Amino acid sequence: MHETAVKRAIDILKDNGYKYTDKREGMLLLFANENRYLTAKDVQSGLKESFPNLSYDTIYRNLYTFVEVNVLEETELNGEKMFRFACVHEGHHHHFICTICGNTKEIHMCPMNFFEEQLTGCEIESHRFEIFGKCEKCSLL
Repeated sequence: MHETAVKRAIDILKDNGYKYTDKREGMLLLFANENRYLTAKDVQSGLKESFPNLSYDTIYRNLYTFVEVNVLEETELNGEKMFRFACVHEGHHHHFICTICGNTKEIHMCPMNFFEEQLTGCEIESHRFEIFGKCEKCSLL
């Protein structure tokens, strides 16, 4: 499954005019294997053995490229950008995100019905709903 996600991501990058590089594949493999939100620092730590000279500029440039072509999705926690593979699941859903380990859980309900009732006459173009807290594992620490 991880290889499929990485191959699909590389194909998306190529379709959008971006060249294949070992660093990009390494970053994508890291995200596929971790399957959680990661910071740029997490990426650098995870790849330092394979790419000891990988700069934050290169990491950030690629992270934002991945977001631009919908390979990764981003969120922000305590002023820091975090990234993970974009969901490929069918159907609309939202996420619970652990503030300690970055693991996520899907939430299969949407609170927008409540908000739409509060916003009579408004046209909602998009929304994102995330809940932050400690997962079962981290709340035991």
